[in-house]
Amino acid sequence: MSSQDDDNIGVVLGVIFGVIALVIALVVGISQYSVNQFAAKPAAAAAADGASVKVEGGVVKFYFASGKADLAAGGNEALTDIVHAVHAGKKILISGFHDATGDATANAELAKQRALKVRDALAALGVAQDQVELKKPEQTLATGSDAEARRVEVSVQ
Repeated sequence: MSSQDDDNIGVVLGVIFGVIALVIALVVGISQYSVNQFAAKPAAAAAADGASVKVEGGVVKFYFASGKADLAAGGNEALTDIVHAVHAGKKILISGFHDATGDATANAELAKQRALKVRDALAALGVAQDQVELKKPEQTLATGSDAEARRVEVSVQ
């Protein structure tokens, strides 16, 4: 064999190993992307199965398990900005929502109980009741899930 044949074999082997490395990187990248896509869904499923709390655009949203009025862990921390706003002289609005499954009267009563639980949590944080307005419970007509409909929203007025 000549020196030129050895050089050609080296180039061919380099290209082959490069292609193999590229395929492996592509497979790992696709796998990681798939894992990240599915990782967000269990969080939403957890919210559907139990209580949770989110802050979106300055509005604190408490989500509830079906048929329950238990507040999610971390609720007091989520209400920190709301409490500061009240101490700065602002008023807050607590709105209860419920889904369309089951008896509408029972759902409205449960939404009211949930809103009262949030009001009580605010009172425990030093918010006076005259700073809080409770809005009549509403049935959610949006296209979201029932778990998203079972919520209480707290906003600054």
